[in-house]
Amino acid sequence: MAAQKINEAHEHIAKAEKCSKTSMTKWKPDYDEAASEMAKAAVAFKNAKQFEEAKDAYLKEAEYHTENKALFHAAKAYEQAGMMLKDMKKMPEAVQLIEKASIMYVENGTSGTAGIALDRAGKLIESIDLEKAVDLYQKAASVFENEDRLREAAELLGKASRLLARLRRLDEAAVSLQKEKNMYKDIENYPTCFKKTIAQVLVHLHRGDFVAADKCVRESYSLPGFSGSEDCVYMETLLKAYDEQDEDEVSRVCNSPLLKYMDNDYAKLAISLRVPGGGAGKKKKKSPVAPQGGSAGPPSAEEDDDYEGGLC
Repeated sequence: MAAQKINEAHEHIAKAEKCSKTSMTKWKPDYDEAASEMAKAAVAFKNAKQFEEAKDAYLKEAEYHTENKALFHAAKAYEQAGMMLKDMKKMPEAVQLIEKASIMYVENGTSGTAGIALDRAGKLIESIDLEKAVDLYQKAASVFENEDRLREAAELLGKASRLLARLRRLDEAAVSLQKEKNMYKDIENYPTCFKKTIAQVLVHLHRGDFVAADKCVRESYSLPGFSGSEDCVYMETLLKAYDEQDEDEVSRVCNSPLLKYMDNDYAKLAISLRVPGGGAGKKKKKSPVAPQGGSAGPPSAEEDDDYEGGLC
């Protein structure tokens, strides 16, 4: 079966090469037909599990489409070549071709397809190169933002923000989270804004910037529904405890279900948060701050015992 497919592929390659040449009776190459034949060759190689040959065929198909000024189809062929490299476990090379495809999509005026391709590339490389994944997610977010597709842009920025937190590039994570939160505010997704406020507070406190953390909460009071919400109460309580160097209270809030079950990268920030100089002699039990909305504070330590101990 594999041998038959390989023979088919070579037949299609021969036809493609014939279409791409000129003769006494054929003054102009037929790049469209050449690309079609090369695509068939690539599929035949792919079915025969000959991924290197399939990749080369897709690259040749892309060349023919480029000669024919068919940028969208050329980009698709480059993306397919990238997928062959993925099957060969050559992720950096795969990502390089997908990035090339995304540039061609933008040039063709199909930016949405470019954003999807960059997102796909980010997922491919994330497990082996977090720095590159951040770059790809940020580029994808920028593409969607330029198209005024803020929901998709915010989701991709969210991926970048989480990885920046994981990389401990906290200054950049703080900037990314603010931009992400602004986008969710623009599309009136206020509950997600609340969650981004929690992430901001955790990032800023790990940066050692209490003022910035407090500012994020105060600015969020203008969001409909934030004042008096569970998210608001917990953040006010956390900031008060942190400011008073009450390590027990900080630990209790950070190990509560609200923070413990956030995205994993932020949950890790929560359970690893320590107050500066918070030793045994500096732990001070205080009652929670009463929020602007007048809601009760987080559950007491006794009520919260089932959730102590960090991430599940």
